[in-house]
Amino acid sequence: MKKKKILIIEDEKILGQMYKDKFLQAGFNTTLVTSAEEAIKKVSRIKPDLILLDILLPRENGIGFLTRLMKKPEFASVPVVAFSNFDDPGTRKKAFQMGVKDYLIKTSFTPQQIIERIKNYLK
Repeated sequence: MKKKKILIIEDEKILGQMYKDKFLQAGFNTTLVTSAEEAIKKVSRIKPDLILLDILLPRENGIGFLTRLMKKPEFASVPVVAFSNFDDPGTRKKAFQMGVKDYLIKTSFTPQQIIERIKNYLK
């Protein structure tokens, strides 16, 4: 069975590396990027099965990334799970309107719980 590809977009390098390591240990093929700009370039190259998206990113935030991603028809169906410590109701609503499958607050979940949630969107 082919390993599922996860693209993690997280600007906090230590946190991002920890999530990358946890997903690798769980059997996923994982790529980590630290900005929306880098993610837009990578998405075409790696063709991820799921995107784990931090909302608060430098320069362009997660909502901006979603806007650009949705303009690419070949990626409009890729599941995106937002994960952030930014629990703003307006941002959460906008993210769901743009098609995110879930909006997880990082401090409310262990990495293992996030992995379990992600698995539900890859079936």
